[in-house]
Amino acid sequence: MLMEMQRRKIRIAGLSVLSNTALTAIKLTVGLLIGSVSIISEAIHSGVDLLAAVIAFFSVKTSSVPADRRHPFGHGKIENISGTIEAMLIFGAAVWIIIEAADKLAHPQPVVHLGWGIGIMLVSAAVNTAVSEMLFKVGRETDSVALQADAWHLRTDVYTSIGVMVSLSLIWAGQWIFPGRNLLWLDPVAAITVALLILKAAYDLTARSAGDLMDVNLPDHEVEWIRRCIAGRKEVIRGFHDLRTRKAGHFRFIEFHLKVDPAMSVMNSHDITKLLKSEITGQYPAATVTIHVEPCDSNCVDKCRKGCLHAEKQGNG
Repeated sequence: MLMEMQRRKIRIAGLSVLSNTALTAIKLTVGLLIGSVSIISEAIHSGVDLLAAVIAFFSVKTSSVPADRRHPFGHGKIENISGTIEAMLIFGAAVWIIIEAADKLAHPQPVVHLGWGIGIMLVSAAVNTAVSEMLFKVGRETDSVALQADAWHLRTDVYTSIGVMVSLSLIWAGQWIFPGRNLLWLDPVAAITVALLILKAAYDLTARSAGDLMDVNLPDHEVEWIRRCIAGRKEVIRGFHDLRTRKAGHFRFIEFHLKVDPAMSVMNSHDITKLLKSEITGQYPAATVTIHVEPCDSNCVDKCRKGCLHAEKQGNG
């Protein structure tokens, strides 16, 4: 199952590289031919997306490499590093676009062959919508940070392509409806709008990717599921404490201390931990679960009161 997930991740990452390569080349060519800074900015955006797609491609290939002596926890964090690098690249591209658009706004230049620009933006929006949907689907199903980051790149490109297409359409229509009226300012304004949307996407991506690098907890709903899973065995478990979770790429790391009857045999306590690990990895297949078993003498300390199941069971009895 995990191998099939890995193959799907690599295939969709490769598709993203191919689509971004084609769109970057076409946008840059059309943008230079018709003199549109907004289309050139979109070409730069797609170029950054291409670089991000290449990084994502190599990160998904590397993230599932088995743990080794130097990397005992595996290579999953490379996906988070990939997402953070992608965000930094987007920030740089957005700043460059704003500088170029501001210069065009101060020194307007004519835009020719608007139909070509409108057409390529329409094609770009359609292609990136389709590819980003596939990236989102596979990224969520395989829990891949890198693929979801790549999907957000392309989804942002969809919105910015539509914005540029609208601005070029207004300039084209204005030439017929308001002859003599200067609407060339719409082109650099659209480019600046593109850049601001890119900055927002970069900020969101940084927050998502860098969070796991800092070993933040799993999402609240996942931690709560783990708590319920443990509590579901309260007939043989007296409590638990020090539940700690973190994530690296699509790998989860879960550890906690389990309180059991002091008279319980090592074999029985081992069976309980084995069962819990099986249930948790059934829910989260790429999880590593570490359980430390402790005897419970019914003399609770503060840290284990929250996860105490013994007092609850006695109260029900």
